Amino acid sequence: MAGYHPIDLEASGRRLRLETLIRLRWLAVAGQSIAVIVVAFWLDFPLPVVPAAVLIALLAGVNFFLAVRFPPAHRLTPAAAFALLAFDLGQLVALLFITGGLANPFALLVCVPVIVSSSLQPVRYSLTLGLLSFAGITALAFTPFPLPWFPGAVLVVPPVLTAGLWVAIVCTTAFAAFYSYRVSQEAAELSDALAATELVLQREKHLSQLDGLAAAAAHELGTPLATISVVAKEMERDLGNDERFGEDVQLLRSQSERCRDILRRLTTLSTEDEAHMRLLPLSSLLEEVTAPHREFGIRIRLVETDGRAGEPVGNRNPGILYGLGNLLENAVDHAREEVTVTVSHAGERVRIVIEDDGDGYAPDILQRIGDPYVTKRQRDDRAGGLGLGLFIAKTLLERSGAKLTFANRTGATPGARVTVDWPRARMEAKVAK
Repeated sequence: MAGYHPIDLEASGRRLRLETLIRLRWLAVAGQSIAVIVVAFWLDFPLPVVPAAVLIALLAGVNFFLAVRFPPAHRLTPAAAFALLAFDLGQLVALLFITGGLANPFALLVCVPVIVSSSLQPVRYSLTLGLLSFAGITALAFTPFPLPWFPGAVLVVPPVLTAGLWVAIVCTTAFAAFYSYRVSQEAAELSDALAATELVLQREKHLSQLDGLAAAAAHELGTPLATISVVAKEMERDLGNDERFGEDVQLLRSQSERCRDILRRLTTLSTEDEAHMRLLPLSSLLEEVTAPHREFGIRIRLVETDGRAGEPVGNRNPGILYGLGNLLENAVDHAREEVTVTVSHAGERVRIVIEDDGDGYAPDILQRIGDPYVTKRQRDDRAGGLGLGLFIAKTLLERSGAKLTFANRTGATPGARVTVDWPRARMEAKVAK
């Protein structure tokens, strides 16, 4: 319905995946733990073991909480991702601060959170994290804690070397972050361009096909319709005053003329205003989505909680049509008798809820919905239907501004529930003034 909107990082197109960040943090926990154990107990260097262990345990605890609290497929908002990356940066700077600062060989790792942010986060978040990194690197240059070294010996790093290390780490962070940002930005621009091209070509192809079909229909139907009109005129002349047939003959004549007018409009579709084809009310969109799935023995029940008065009218969007169609097809495939589609558009939100009376989602599948190649609801399900098609549908709907929620129905009737929620502004067509 809504027109194509370029993907922005504030929406849901390229958000950082939580599972990826969790895995990287577990790797950091393991690496930090090994480094502390080797230095303190194998090399037997004097090291503040307890503060270091507390910092590592803090990182592990937060990571464990995130792994338990959120599903693996959860994608972070830019603000949430910034908070987690800033926490990682602060934890690493604190650990380096008590273990020698810039003299610590692992000080270069300070640039990692900034690089991760620059590849996926909006610029303002990456710049803010870069400033925090700059402050942390500067603090490391003035740490009062010596680098763990052989007992009885203190490794003194000359100020010139400390300054050189500071410049090197700052330059490395800035260069790597900028390089990562540019590569990611170019990939995103190419992806957006290809997506926009695909939608435009698809729309133009449909319009072109419709123009051709309209011309063919006008040509093929023109002759028989002309014959019908001639016969209707003769019947009207002979039977127009007959009380039994006069009214029916006049109706036949008027409807034949109406058909001719419709064919004339179809033949000029390419030159007329296409607004009647571009604009699609919410109820018409739902009818277009549900119509192909009504012939499979499953009852599709449409519930319009707010009626049709004041419903949003937006631009035809092939991504929304495909995405909703895929979700409905999946519900029909797994339903026993009925699929319910509930629509509401009151206030500032437009919500479509698709529910079926099947077995619902298995707990392990429910955690991974949104990933490609998740191919089954239940382990003994033969139909499948949650593979790449659902991944594409979810991506297209999120690109239109929607938020998708997958869950199982509560109550006595089992089944699956998919909620698609848009801001109303994304579903309204922008009228040129």
